[in-house]
Order: sequence, then C-alpha cells, then structure tokens
Amino acid sequence: MFCDRAIELVRELHRAPEGQLLAFNEDGLRQVLEEMKALYEQNQSDVNEAKSGGRSDLIPTIKFRHCSLLRNRRCTVAYLYDRLLRIRALRWEYGSVLPNVLRFHMSAEEVEWFNRYKKSLATYMRSLGGDEGLDITQDMKPPKSLYIEVRCLKDYGEFEVDDGTSVLLKKNSQHFLPRWKCEPLIRQGVLEHVLW
Repeated sequence: MFCDRAIELVRELHRAPEGQLLAFNEDGLRQVLEEMKALYEQNQSDVNEAKSGGRSDLIPTIKFRHCSLLRNRRCTVAYLYDRLLRIRALRWEYGSVLPNVLRFHMSAEEVEWFNRYKKSLATYMRSLGGDEGLDITQDMKPPKSLYIEVRCLKDYGEFEVDDGTSVLLKKNSQHFLPRWKCEPLIRQGVLEHVLW
C-alpha cells in the first residue's frame, strides 16, 4: 500500500524511548526510496501519456501518486531529522566519546555527522572564555557543591586533578573530587556519584 513503509519508520521513532537511539533502519529506508522511485517513474510515464494522448482521466492518478511521493519524503525527512536530534543530544549527555553500543546503532553518515558536530562544538567552546576556552557541556544542572564523592566502577588509571595531584582510579575505590572534572567520567560510566 502507498506510504505504509514510510509511516512505519515514523511509528518506530514514536515507540522508541526518549533519549534512546534505535538501530538505523536501512532496509526500511531503502524500501521507501524504492517505492518513491517506482511512483516517480509511473507518474512520468502517465504525464507523458496524458500530454501526448490528451488523456485527462490520468490526472487524478498522477496527483494521488504525487501526494504519496510528498508524504514519503516528509516521513523520511522526519525520520532522519529526529535521529540527528537524538544523536546531538547524545553528544551533550555522553561527551565527545560515544559508547560502542550507541555507535553500533548509527549509520556511517550519522557517525560522520556526529564527528563534524563534535568538532564544530569544540571549536565554538575554544572561542569562549579566553585561552583555555569554556566547556559549556559541563554542569547541565546547577551544582549543589563543587566537590562530590564518587565510586570507581572500573579501573581507569591515573587521574590528574587541578592542583596537580594524581589520583589512582581503581575499581570500587571512592574519592572526593571536583564535580566538573568527574562529570565526563560519570557520563562515560567510569565513575558513579555516591549519594548519601
């Protein structure tokens, strides 16, 4: 039926939990594009026949196919745009390094777009705040304290704090560290915030 596969792509997005990225549906997108190509070719032949043969009875069919093409295009663009918005949100949530589980769900073009977005955001952050720049991805929520207690979930190795001291982050060790230094590691799953 017309547009069924395109609508299924949109429904797939709607069923996905907020903030999660499902696997890129390359087969579904390919089927939509093949349907669009077939509709376009049928329309072209009918338009040529209507022009040369003066068959005005084909015009409603041509308009119906054209509306189906437009609907398929809207659904496809909505699918791709929503995925890009989710990928952009992942950059803010996880930082510049995405977990492999998320990268596995992305197409090659989406990985390329993520890398370009990451570089663009880094360039912008370097342009702010003088020589060192300003990391605007930190403190997504206002902090209650500047230091937090964290527990190491996996062996990470040496971690240097602002004052030059090094802390060895070993699995199950607990430390009292500056919040802004810990947040990237918390998002990557290396540390967890210990709440009392």
